[in-house]
Amino acid sequence: MNETVANNHPKVRQVSVSADEAGQRIDNFLARYLKGVPRSHIYRILRRGEVRVNSGRIKAQYKVCAGDTVRIPPVRIAERESRGAIPVSGAGLGGRILLENSRCLVLNKPAGMAVHGGSGVSYGVIEALRAERPKAPYLELAHRLDRDTSGCLVIAKRRSFLRAFHEQLRDGSVEKYYLALVAGQWDQGERKVTAPLRKNTLAGGERVVRVDDTGKAALTVFRPIDRFRTATLVEAQLHT
Repeated sequence: MNETVANNHPKVRQVSVSADEAGQRIDNFLARYLKGVPRSHIYRILRRGEVRVNSGRIKAQYKVCAGDTVRIPPVRIAERESRGAIPVSGAGLGGRILLENSRCLVLNKPAGMAVHGGSGVSYGVIEALRAERPKAPYLELAHRLDRDTSGCLVIAKRRSFLRAFHEQLRDGSVEKYYLALVAGQWDQGERKVTAPLRKNTLAGGERVVRVDDTGKAALTVFRPIDRFRTATLVEAQLHT
């Protein structure tokens, strides 16, 4: 059977990592140089050892350093694989941007869309956004939201912003608030929940956080915002 080949990157490339690119995971680094290549294919060439850093094999979790030399192998993607990789027109993320400047943008992530592609997920917000903006020099997730969660998602347009934002996350300068519609009447005021949370991986590869006695200590403060006949709108503030 004959098939057209699309998104060709036919030659081996040796790419030197700049200071601005340092610190990001190798899969994110490769995604910038392999435009249109599904994230699943990038993971495949990493597993096979086709990608080398400073002439050595690395794992998908490796974070590139300034001055690293990355060997990017030839990549050929069949049209039938490429065709369904990132349906740019269907994502429509341009109309969801809430704020944008030279350093970052904030968009309203739709529920049901992963923030990035991975095992079991062909593409996510960051891949779709890069496909919509093929000439953008730098687009990286500043944080993550669960696939089924909608809301503000910060995208870094500069490495310097990403580093500064992560530092603010670590020192608690950034506050996270969620709105949730819960079943039933909330018959009390503010409530603090200290249930331990543990990261889990679903069969499809998606990562979720669930209450688990073996998990890490966590504090979430719930406040009722509005009450309805069979449900209550609450605000959830994450402290840990």
